[in-house]
Amino acid sequence: MAYKMSMTIKGDTFTTFDDLWNDPNLLTQAEKDEIQLKISLAGKLIEAREQKGISQKRLAEMSGLKQPAIARLERMQATPQIDTLFKVLKPLGYTLAIIPIGQKKHSHAKSL
Repeated sequence: MAYKMSMTIKGDTFTTFDDLWNDPNLLTQAEKDEIQLKISLAGKLIEAREQKGISQKRLAEMSGLKQPAIARLERMQATPQIDTLFKVLKPLGYTLAIIPIGQKKHSHAKSL
């Protein structure tokens, strides 16, 4: 027997994440873009840290932050300041880059 779960928000009923995500009355494009950026950032931080084989505690030591701050970044419970991002990214071998929308990143560049 298949169960169908639904959620009601602001009087609208949603049965799938896509229903929720694509409802123009619930999230603006700017809000979606911000969510996608946070997801990408957290995912890349975790991926880079794990590829280097270092723990959150070790990354905290290397970046001058505390381990709970690293955990909050990875769980998207904190929005980091630019200087904090640089502190975390440098020991991972990354930096930030601003590129035009739609332009592909250079394959040799290590940026987020």
